[in-house]
Amino acid sequence: MQITDYIATLLYRYECVVIPGFGAFLTQRQSAQIDGETHVFYPPKKTVSFNRQLKENDGVLANYIAKTEGISYEQSFQKIHAFIENIIETLETAEKVNLPQIGVFHQQGDKILFQPEKNINYLPEAFGTSSFTSTKIARTKSTTVSPVKKKEPVVLKSAAVAATDKITAAQKESRKPAYWKYAAVGIFAIGLGGFLTANWYSTQVTSHNIAAQEQAERQIETKIQQATFSIEDPLPSVTFKVSAKRGKYHLVAGAFRSKENAEVKLQELQNGDFHPAYIGENKYGLHQVVYDSFEERQEALKALNTIRKNENSSAWLLIKEL
Repeated sequence: MQITDYIATLLYRYECVVIPGFGAFLTQRQSAQIDGETHVFYPPKKTVSFNRQLKENDGVLANYIAKTEGISYEQSFQKIHAFIENIIETLETAEKVNLPQIGVFHQQGDKILFQPEKNINYLPEAFGTSSFTSTKIARTKSTTVSPVKKKEPVVLKSAAVAATDKITAAQKESRKPAYWKYAAVGIFAIGLGGFLTANWYSTQVTSHNIAAQEQAERQIETKIQQATFSIEDPLPSVTFKVSAKRGKYHLVAGAFRSKENAEVKLQELQNGDFHPAYIGENKYGLHQVVYDSFEERQEALKALNTIRKNENSSAWLLIKEL
């Protein structure tokens, strides 16, 4: 299997796949989209980009090749190195390298440009989906006709009959007793009495609560003054080990996507002449392990040259306050 196929497989699983010494492929989720003009629906996907600045080996690609082919880590790393040399030589001669299912590299002066493959979707949740065009829906306006109300027949009364009806209604109204006047007076009297009673009760309850609270506070103060405390068996003192502050110049041994790989690297460096440490996760989600940290820049550069000559040519200097 070609290394290109390994990279394509890992892009389904990880958001960053590093080719040590060359660069890293980065994936980013993109939501589903609809083109309002063409009515084309595009499913969600993971877009691929390339960053030449991320060259540090995180061990993901090399470990995957070693496990898949059943070879050692060093042998898989040699295959990656040969793959990089092939890309660079092809770019110098043809100025173009096509990686199937991933994209195309172009040589433009001293820069290497990358154009991703548009027909490949590395989002596992969107597997099997594709874009499609929906037909435009023609909408028509509906009109509603309100039903016609039937007119009631008009009954005309004579002037004499109308005058008689008005006199009869006025007589009935004058005969009604004025009970509502007495009811209104009674409701007002009940409301006023209830308000005064509630106000007096609220004042009495507030006074009682204040007196009870003062009495309780006096009892608590008396008990506190009379109390004595005796601890016969005190707890042993606890001693915390605080690590010494490290300098801001760090010699990075590697940055790993998996924290387990970072711990393995840290164990490998324990028997050396430096003071290795795990300094946490960076903004790219990589776990960093350093050979040592220094307060002075010149001292850090001197140690970095020694490490590059004798141990790791890919070691680099990180300037960061921890």
